[in-house]
Amino acid sequence: MKILMFGRGVIATIYGRALQQAGHDVEFYVRPGRAATYGEAVDLDLLDMRRRVWGRRVVEKWPVRYREALEPDHDFDLIVLSVPHHRLAEATAFLATRIGQATVLVFGNIWAEPLAAIGALPVDQVAWGSPQAGGGFGADGVLRGALLPSVVFGTLGRPPTDRERAVRQAFREAGLRPKEQPDFRGWLWVHFVSDAALFSQGLRLGSLSELTGSTSDFREALLTGRELLPLLQARGVDLRRHRGGVLLFQTPTRLTARALAWLTAHVALARMTFQTHSDPEAQEPREICRDTLAEARRLGIPVPRLEAAEPHFAREGTGRI
Repeated sequence: MKILMFGRGVIATIYGRALQQAGHDVEFYVRPGRAATYGEAVDLDLLDMRRRVWGRRVVEKWPVRYREALEPDHDFDLIVLSVPHHRLAEATAFLATRIGQATVLVFGNIWAEPLAAIGALPVDQVAWGSPQAGGGFGADGVLRGALLPSVVFGTLGRPPTDRERAVRQAFREAGLRPKEQPDFRGWLWVHFVSDAALFSQGLRLGSLSELTGSTSDFREALLTGRELLPLLQARGVDLRRHRGGVLLFQTPTRLTARALAWLTAHVALARMTFQTHSDPEAQEPREICRDTLAEARRLGIPVPRLEAAEPHFAREGTGRI
């Protein structure tokens, strides 16, 4: 399969490498002038969990291929679109006239109605998923992150199409196990408010990395998440269908916070998940918190902890996302 990763962010890079390893032809679309800035290879320091329970550390320079233009008559089979949610509208508007015959995998956070979020992209050429990987680029340019053995896919009230099944197969070939979410819309929104709860506390401290090992800070994040559950219900999410996703916020917070603090202090995967989010100027955490708070205000849902954190995410960030 010929695959175009849209942008050279953390998720695009981690999954682009996995897909290329499986024999797929992978390129990256970047803005004009970015290819020279990025250079011919990405410095990686990854914890790859696909085949070992405790993971395999991968440290390498991975050569990549870029393109700075995308014509409507291209021959890509799949475009993987993983961008911060506040840039999704811009990205889909760009791709709408350049989609060709490709399937577009929308692969990341969404807070709007999914069908509205994709703008003018043809619905029958869209697949839906969410990554199970993460990390960040350090000041030294090294991408430090982790790749879990599964990846989330879903549909919006119907069985997967042939296009969507082909996307799932490409990820299987890369050693990744598809996990289906029947209520994908609800799953996306549960994931979004979970991020808002964690990021709001991270922004109080400077960045998400500061939560590592801190029982009190995890407890505050959990209490923020608990206050956001009525917001999900007000948006029509049936929390009974997402028990696993909301369980952290419904269990006794002191015990759960202690467990999270211990995990992030002693387990490599958990520690890396938080420590790689160390940029105090990152924009996406602020946008997630702002949009969550705006929706709570629109629907009249009281969220006092998120309200109290607003001064920490009200200003614009300036750093790498």
